[in-house]
Amino acid sequence: MGDLLDDYRKAAGPLPQQHSLWRLTGPGLSDLEPPAAEPLPVPGADELLVRHDAVSLCASDAKIARLGLDHPRVRRFPVVPGHEVSLTVAAVGPRLRDAYAPGDRFVVQADMTVGGVARAYGYDLPGGLAQYAVLGAEALAYLVPVRSGTGYAEAALAEPWACVEAAYAASYRSTWQAGGTVWLTGDGAGADLGAAAGWRPDRVHLDVRDDIFAERVRAWAHASGVEVVAGPPQAAVDDAVVLGPDPDRVERALAALAPHGTCALVTVAPLPRPVRVDVGRLHYDGLALMGTAHQDLSAAYTPIRTELAPGGRLWLLGAGGPMGRMHLRRALQRDGAPASIIASDRSGRSANTFGGFTPPTVTFLSERECGDAETLAKRLNEATGGLGFDDVVVAAPSARAVEAAFEHLADGGVINLFAGLPPGTLCAWDVTAVAHRGVRAVGTSGSSVADLRRARDRIEAGVLQPNRSVAAVAGLDGAPEALRAVAENRFGGKVLIFPNLSRPLPLTPLAELAGVLPGVAARLERGHWTVAAEEELLRALI
Repeated sequence: MGDLLDDYRKAAGPLPQQHSLWRLTGPGLSDLEPPAAEPLPVPGADELLVRHDAVSLCASDAKIARLGLDHPRVRRFPVVPGHEVSLTVAAVGPRLRDAYAPGDRFVVQADMTVGGVARAYGYDLPGGLAQYAVLGAEALAYLVPVRSGTGYAEAALAEPWACVEAAYAASYRSTWQAGGTVWLTGDGAGADLGAAAGWRPDRVHLDVRDDIFAERVRAWAHASGVEVVAGPPQAAVDDAVVLGPDPDRVERALAALAPHGTCALVTVAPLPRPVRVDVGRLHYDGLALMGTAHQDLSAAYTPIRTELAPGGRLWLLGAGGPMGRMHLRRALQRDGAPASIIASDRSGRSANTFGGFTPPTVTFLSERECGDAETLAKRLNEATGGLGFDDVVVAAPSARAVEAAFEHLADGGVINLFAGLPPGTLCAWDVTAVAHRGVRAVGTSGSSVADLRRARDRIEAGVLQPNRSVAAVAGLDGAPEALRAVAENRFGGKVLIFPNLSRPLPLTPLAELAGVLPGVAARLERGHWTVAAEEELLRALI
């Protein structure tokens, strides 16, 4: 059997004539077609045939079934889910044989550009819930190599770790988009361009009431070669500046932003009511909401901090879920870790993150035990002495949580919307805090190749131990139950699918492995998944 495992690693020996895959034909897990044997695809001259060795399931995989075509990355059905993938090259097209060979191992950066169009592995491109797949030439730039000794599970988990790293590496513009479109709207009395006079958009939509400021803008635009259009825009803009305390204008400005656009609120007076903010777009479209209480509108465009404040106060919501636990481990491991952390979830399951040991800087909090929002708010205020949190990371897809969390930000605090809510999800925020107290909101979706390389490097250096995130394993036959488990948030860790087992393996929590595969269970380390356990699984079932 050892020879079989070695052959498997090297992708040696004859390839199968058929392979199996799961297709989701519509919204709802009931639309998962039973896997059927299909002819093994043959790579073209500039293509690779790859074997999926391990797939880590993500809440986004379950979200495809829940949202259907409302999911921002799903364009059509059917979908083969699975974007957190470790794979091995099984066959190489003739024109790629100088660069690739069977047995080469990679992880996949899911967000790709193919044919000039943004695509995503496991969404509108077939993903990991298939034994094999063909990758075209344009996808090869999104493969990140891994060492032969790296476990398949820990390699697959590089992708979610890359997403965690990306959440703290986002960058936002601190000027108007060069060559872009700006909308100046609101009162404008007493306002000044300040440093913005040196910025060069192509067009400014001038929609302000104050004639003095309007004339100042026209004079600047004429001298700078910038086109001025009277009135509000009819299409999306790159930057919108709201002058004065007008919630309606802020809402219209946010709705008018193109992806990666910025909205600046410039107001000395507080706003009379909360603003309905589309937090789904903040997350998926990378919008920036900034502000200033000074009349110099360029003062709103200070750099937005995305990394955790060293020695600060952190509140992590959804800390009991797989991604929440990754955020917690990262916060504790980084240089300049927060001085205090509140790790909360609905059930209190986050308290088991470290096997009963609680790091001294962490306080675990069960929102369910608090009973109501008022009691929870009291506990949070007590934890910060009424000062609020420097950072709030939301790893639970709950609009209620996002809305409440904003209220607990300290001066200069940052709320990180890691969990994606559908575009169109509105939360009522008192955005006076953005202008008067320097509060900011950030959000990221996915990661880049550079993020994935950094995660891979940290895993292979032993800095990250992603196998500790594994909660349950299954073969390809267990995929439907595994997706249901993820949708129902049954586990505090990740579910791993091994698509190429030759015998069935239903969804099995690690705690129950001894009754199913005692040899595999014997190679766990204090209940955690290991490379040795994975090797024993493959020896037993390939």
